[in-house]
Amino acid sequence: MATKGLSLLLWVFLVHLAGIYLYTRGFLLTRLALSDISQCDDGACTLAPTHKKAVVLVIDALRFDFLSPNPPEPISPYHHNVLVLPQELTAARPTHSFLFEMFSDPPTTTLQRLKGITTGSLPTFIDMGSNFGGSSIDEDSFIGQLQRAGKKIAFMGDDTWTTVFPNSFEPNMTFAFDSFNVEDLHTVDEGVIEHLFPLLRDRSASWDVLIGHFLGVDHVGHRLGPDHPTMKAKQQQMDDVLRRVVDLLDDDTLLVLLGDHGMDRKGDHGGDGDHETSAALWVYSKGPQLLHPRAVIPSHLLATRYFPGATVANRHIQQIDLAPTLSLLLGLPIPFNNLGTVVPELFWHDKAGEDYTRALTLNARQVKGYLNTYRASASGAELDSAWGELERVWRTAEFEDTTRDRDAQWMAMTMYTRQALAACRMLWAQFNVSLMTLGLVLLVTGTAASVLLYCKLGAQQESWEGWTATVRRWYVTSALGGALVGFVVYAALGRYVKDIGLVDALLFGAVFVSSLVVIASALPSVAGLSFRSLTSFPLHLVLHALVFASNSFTVWEDRAVTYLLVTSVVPSVLVGFTAPTSRLRYRILGFSALFAVCVRLMAISTVCREEQQPFCHVTFFASSSLPSPPLPILALSIPVAVALPWAVRRFLKISQSDKGTAAIVLPFVLPATLLLGSTFWIFEHLDSSDAFGPEWASTLRFLRTFFARTAVAVVLFFGYALWWLVPLTLKISTEAKSNSAASSQTKREVTVLGFANAYGAPYLVFWSLFLGLVYPATQLTGQVVLALAAIAVLAHLEVVDSVRDVRALEAVFASGNPSAILQPESMQPTAAPLRFGEVTPLALLAMHTFFATGHQAAIPSIQWKSAFVLTPTLTYPFSPLLVTLNTLGPHFLVALATPLLALWNVAPLPQPAADAKARGDAVRASLGIMLYHAVLLVSSAVCSAWLRRHLMVWKIFAPRFMLSALSLVAVDLAVLFGVGVGVGRVSERVSRLFAAMNSK
Repeated sequence: MATKGLSLLLWVFLVHLAGIYLYTRGFLLTRLALSDISQCDDGACTLAPTHKKAVVLVIDALRFDFLSPNPPEPISPYHHNVLVLPQELTAARPTHSFLFEMFSDPPTTTLQRLKGITTGSLPTFIDMGSNFGGSSIDEDSFIGQLQRAGKKIAFMGDDTWTTVFPNSFEPNMTFAFDSFNVEDLHTVDEGVIEHLFPLLRDRSASWDVLIGHFLGVDHVGHRLGPDHPTMKAKQQQMDDVLRRVVDLLDDDTLLVLLGDHGMDRKGDHGGDGDHETSAALWVYSKGPQLLHPRAVIPSHLLATRYFPGATVANRHIQQIDLAPTLSLLLGLPIPFNNLGTVVPELFWHDKAGEDYTRALTLNARQVKGYLNTYRASASGAELDSAWGELERVWRTAEFEDTTRDRDAQWMAMTMYTRQALAACRMLWAQFNVSLMTLGLVLLVTGTAASVLLYCKLGAQQESWEGWTATVRRWYVTSALGGALVGFVVYAALGRYVKDIGLVDALLFGAVFVSSLVVIASALPSVAGLSFRSLTSFPLHLVLHALVFASNSFTVWEDRAVTYLLVTSVVPSVLVGFTAPTSRLRYRILGFSALFAVCVRLMAISTVCREEQQPFCHVTFFASSSLPSPPLPILALSIPVAVALPWAVRRFLKISQSDKGTAAIVLPFVLPATLLLGSTFWIFEHLDSSDAFGPEWASTLRFLRTFFARTAVAVVLFFGYALWWLVPLTLKISTEAKSNSAASSQTKREVTVLGFANAYGAPYLVFWSLFLGLVYPATQLTGQVVLALAAIAVLAHLEVVDSVRDVRALEAVFASGNPSAILQPESMQPTAAPLRFGEVTPLALLAMHTFFATGHQAAIPSIQWKSAFVLTPTLTYPFSPLLVTLNTLGPHFLVALATPLLALWNVAPLPQPAADAKARGDAVRASLGIMLYHAVLLVSSAVCSAWLRRHLMVWKIFAPRFMLSALSLVAVDLAVLFGVGVGVGRVSERVSRLFAAMNSK
């Protein structure tokens, strides 16, 4: 049920969405992909092929050290020197076999890396999101060149290939498998093996290029980490596959083995860490040698690098170098948008390197042609800063091409291709400053309007509903007028401003004018300003917002939030020391200490960003390379699931509010849900670790899925249904007592247990049910953190309630009539307005819970395991929803608790004043937490825009902006759900029950 303040919160939410939409469209744009195609009928743009056929095998997440003959220290028995065939053949046949480490441009997700491998082009940051809904590649590619040359391509494995290259593979030789079921370690690999070897054995098969994409190594990494016996078994299987492939190869077939990206220490990927961007490449020619035995390649052409922890340097190339290299080796033109450089060793077929000279010349001319075309495009001005130097290097390369100094020619051409790559890497995202500015203007004006609305609601008190109805008419009509203004301005100036569309103009005009009208209507009067209102400075919010101006502070935000959260209780502690009664003093200090202890215990749980090493230690998992729960967490998970509902009920017992629905949900529904959620992850751990052997895997998987589904079903179909029908937590009893004056008459006495917390207790039950939904989607360590966060929320509510009692007593004593506290009017709702300082700890607790549940403002911290809580395979829409619930659940959950600041220990009489006050304060508290996160978003957006050319913009500032935007949306939706459903339903039932008692 909606309340009258819901429309106000909905307006603020829509303003946030509009600002995020415009700013994001300007900040996270995709690069310009030219549609031109490289082609030449006379063969002048390519070389004679060295091989007639090629087998390209992709082992997903094949990090270089998995193949390296010189792995880093300490050597792992699980993934080092296990897949050894490539190093054996490289040592035995050095002119036929070559091992390389490749740099995979971030984001290190499969779809983007396949684009880079096949087109030779660079991805953009926002491309990462399309990894889960990939679209076809429209630009020139190695696959497209094969098709145009009439070559037949066989494919088996990861279905991402068939998504980005539809209709490119032979229908009778295409076998695609689901790529996102990380729970399944073997099906895809076994499917590839099943179809790969028959095609290799059949000499009459009509394929020219055979592509096989194995997923097992990647899935083992995601699920178990690289340091696990299953990883060793999987790599042994891949080694056996390679040996069989080599045995079946004919002399005219080139074998290429590569990883699309690497994996970090715990088996995940997506970011730009050294381990994630390191991928292996092995090229093997069974027949003709690729490198002349007496060739001497200049060292400046052979870049090397030390893998982290390794003592021997290894040959290092760019992953996009594969596109021009494979194209020329198979006699194809280089893809038009390529920025890679051919690999020298694979073209040095003669002692003098003539074939390499020809290949490098074609490569350099192709890059030059691409840059010329790009510069002539609408985005060409972006190359202005680098164009002069690029032209100078190109003129040098042209001059050297006319001389006999081959070494100088190679150096000049390589320098040109590499400098072109470096220049384009700097421009991999185009910033639409106009849209960014419009988005920032909406975010700033919307935040200013929210500040004034928050203050105005506090000043209106009992008359807030009438004022809200009036302002609603204003912002709706002004939005329509603003859209009209936007249309007129666009019609007049649209031809001069090419990067802003009609929809952008309409959206900006509607929201901007509406925000200005709200600001004008909510401006405080000068007479209403007081010294106290001017000195009530939100210090914690300001300090938190300033964090984003520094890359170092942003990296260590989890530690900063812990400090800010603990210090946020200091004002309450100071009030506790001066409380007029010992009971209030003990309550404030005791619950403040409980809150601080919960916060510090939550801070023990950490996951580490790459930038925090070596000063951070992973505690959320068993280790940085083993993504399983620590043993203490395994021991605590069941006791915590049992103890948390008991603790929540103990808090309600303080006000005798553990009756009614609470007497069913807290002792039965919530414990069952939490226990089932914990059992799911315990069984998942047993399954992952093969504790009972592989024969139990299917049974454990069935049971854990059943437990998770049962937990969610209990909450949704029993818990919330029961709460909706009977939300109140009261126990009403009547007793007949005889009248002493007239013994024949009796008097009925009504006792209402839970009266003092009639609003807060039902809403807490509503909130605890949502906790039951988040719990199964959160891993075991995170579940313990959620339990501590729940206790911290309840402790904070008790602190706020006691501090309000202190202030009420102080106000009575200051009035000069202390006996007024004994008068019936003391039952009136307190006139003290809700303070922003009471909301701040909850806003900080939301961020603290996010970090403590194993997350960071970095892509690799996403916990993909949660996608398979309800289903054993990737299933839409459940899998994306579960990942979202796992990631943003902490923000949603804590924000959903915000209305409790207005409802906790609020008596329901007199009506309707008590009800209006409770609902008004709930709306204001909700607006407060929306405001806190909106300020964080504005700060993050401003800093990202200002530092958009900073070296760390895509590594640190852009992910933090995305987290700010997503967390604000989660908080907005949470308070809309809480006020619209939770507060609305509780208010309706409480006001209906107690309305008849007004005259008594």
